[in-house]
Amino acid sequence: MKRFGLLAVVICAAQMAQATGPAVSERPVQRGGNVVQKPLVLQPSGSIAQPAQSAEQEQARERGGLLQSLRPLFRSKKVEGEGRAAKRALRKGAVCGDLSIQGEAIGKVPGRIRGCGVTDAVRVRSVSGVGLSQSSVMDCTTANALKTWLEKSAKPALARKGGGLKTLRVAAHYACRTRNNQKGAKISEHGKGRAIDISGFKLADGSEVTVLRGWNARGSSKALRRMHRDACGPFGTVLGPNADRFHRDHFHFDTARYRSGSYCR
Repeated sequence: MKRFGLLAVVICAAQMAQATGPAVSERPVQRGGNVVQKPLVLQPSGSIAQPAQSAEQEQARERGGLLQSLRPLFRSKKVEGEGRAAKRALRKGAVCGDLSIQGEAIGKVPGRIRGCGVTDAVRVRSVSGVGLSQSSVMDCTTANALKTWLEKSAKPALARKGGGLKTLRVAAHYACRTRNNQKGAKISEHGKGRAIDISGFKLADGSEVTVLRGWNARGSSKALRRMHRDACGPFGTVLGPNADRFHRDHFHFDTARYRSGSYCR
């Protein structure tokens, strides 16, 4: 009788174990293949734990993480090197003690007639990142005035047009001549390295705004008139299309100074 009681207990325990199910549930193995998939272990919370990675996989992951962490370092060193090279180039080409004025110092420029010439001339090719269509000879006072005008007026005035200002079209710079090339007139400020004439503004997209066509044009008149107005101050003389027949197609800027202040027309 005792044997039958013990047998009943064993059978009951087996049935209970079968009802609770196995602790590990195996995924079906793909037919026709040799791939053996690792079983997923059921956590007490019911979530599925991911299979443990092998030592080789863990090492590969660590190596990949190390390389990724070093890439920004390699990249930053390259960028820093390029930046230093660019700064060296700027320092080498800087004139008037200003990195934003690029060109070359040429020293004294003698005049062929009395009243002409420049004592400490520079040949400027770009100012504040804006190129000049031709390298222009002037003194540093004029180069600095041009920088002030570009940064405070010309570049902002054209910032929303064609990608912004890229190049100034220079109509005239140093030239030993009289005012407006008129016989018997006084020596022009061009003959003293104090003047620059600008006839147009080339934009980043290749388009160009000219003084001649743009002065009264709907799309550019406002910007050109602003630039003309703002030049009065940095420059001592400012002449434009409304000044006289000699300036219909360009702006004339020079750094001559007058007791009564700037002369702007």
